[in-house]
Amino acid sequence: MAELQTNEGGGKKKKGGSKQKKVHVHVDFTPMVDMNMLLITFFMLCTSLSKPQTMEIVMPTNKDTEVKNKSAVKNSEAITVLITGGDSIFYYEGKPIFTDYKSLKTTSYDPTTGLRGYLLRRNSIAVAKIKELKKKKLDLKISEKDYTKQVSEIKGEDGTPTVIIKATDQATYKNLVDVLDEMSICRIGKYVIDKYTSSDNFLVKNLETKGTYQSNFASK
Repeated sequence: MAELQTNEGGGKKKKGGSKQKKVHVHVDFTPMVDMNMLLITFFMLCTSLSKPQTMEIVMPTNKDTEVKNKSAVKNSEAITVLITGGDSIFYYEGKPIFTDYKSLKTTSYDPTTGLRGYLLRRNSIAVAKIKELKKKKLDLKISEKDYTKQVSEIKGEDGTPTVIIKATDQATYKNLVDVLDEMSICRIGKYVIDKYTSSDNFLVKNLETKGTYQSNFASK
């Protein structure tokens, strides 16, 4: 509230004998405190708190696969990706070769020359088919439902790569999410997250030391 206080004493006299009154303005901010508390309470009750963000991972299904073949992967289709943290990614095709350190390859997260480029080359047939299918959907030749169904069938065809992803304790959450993003971008329909083992560690150490790392895995 604002108050006007007047002081009739001590003023100068105007012509004609009357005194000039001084006006003092006093502003009371006490009601503002109450209003601020009401506003804070209102926003606390009406504002929704931020929720933790989660990422939904769509994993491939094995509905059309026989039980005895669910864990079987063709040697020519298997790609194992090792995430060890940092900017490098290791991978090998088929079964690991412990006696040849060059069988383990190194790549990066670069969208052109890294893991994405390699997976697009390996999955080029499926990528081309899905691209043509997407064009038909845009031209309204097929429905959204048919498009989704046929894309799923193309991803699961024989000859498409199966990616096995393994991450060390040094790998960050971002590293894993980036690799999973590449699965979606490269239209990989068959991939799984597996445990990083001591044999995988031997392959990495053996590559880093150019084949001089000693382990009992080399004799297997």
